[in-house]
Amino acid sequence: MRRPTQPLLMVLAAIAAVEGVVLVGYAGYDVIQGLTVGLTGPAEVSNLPALVLQIVIFAALGAGLIAIARGWWLSKYGARAPFILAQLLGLVVGFPLAQAPDSGTRAIGVALVGAALIGIAVSLLPPVTRAIVDSN
Repeated sequence: MRRPTQPLLMVLAAIAAVEGVVLVGYAGYDVIQGLTVGLTGPAEVSNLPALVLQIVIFAALGAGLIAIARGWWLSKYGARAPFILAQLLGLVVGFPLAQAPDSGTRAIGVALVGAALIGIAVSLLPPVTRAIVDSN
């Protein structure tokens, strides 16, 4: 696979790939937790259909972000819109996490918000626009 001509596309591909791998990894973690620990928590959210749905959602979003990373790497124009949407979802999730009482959750939230803001800003830069428009 060829390397992108614009270094900013590598940054965007890295952000999307890391986010995608983390989401797929978290889906795997949920599978392992479900099998070893079982369903824990309030009955409204701790049932098998909810766990399966959560695993499917995280795995699908992760796989989508990995595909977006490949799109950035190949300088595809179509990678921008879903990437920005994913970053907006990251902001929606990240802000409450960044205000969590425990430091571990807060650190994850801050990292998520930071990656989302950097991703949105970089994806809208003129050199990125030129690179993805010129390659198509």
